[in-house]
Amino acid sequence: MGHSQRELLKGSTPSLILAVLADAPRHGYGIAREIERRSGAALKLGEGSLYPALYALEREGLVSGNWETPARGGPARKVYTITEDGRAELARRTRDWQSFAASINRVLGGDEPDVQPI
Repeated sequence: MGHSQRELLKGSTPSLILAVLADAPRHGYGIAREIERRSGAALKLGEGSLYPALYALEREGLVSGNWETPARGGPARKVYTITEDGRAELARRTRDWQSFAASINRVLGGDEPDVQPI
């Protein structure tokens, strides 16, 4: 992944986390692996970007984290769940991203926006 892709990923990390948690609660490692799986291995989050984003989302009330002990034993893991506020934020972020991506695509593709004459 190039430098510019890493910067884009860094800014998108909270949205990606919310999208993954919208489907099911997961622990941090599970969130990272699901983002990697859904992106066809193009997006890989390390602990240095994943956990700070998770903690920020938790502080903002967009996700909640609860410690759970696996049924087969082993150390407790913090499992994150999206909140209702998190779902609303994901919807807003999705709309904003789609609008932004459409604008960039119009510029890159040379397409003119559909503007009605006054």
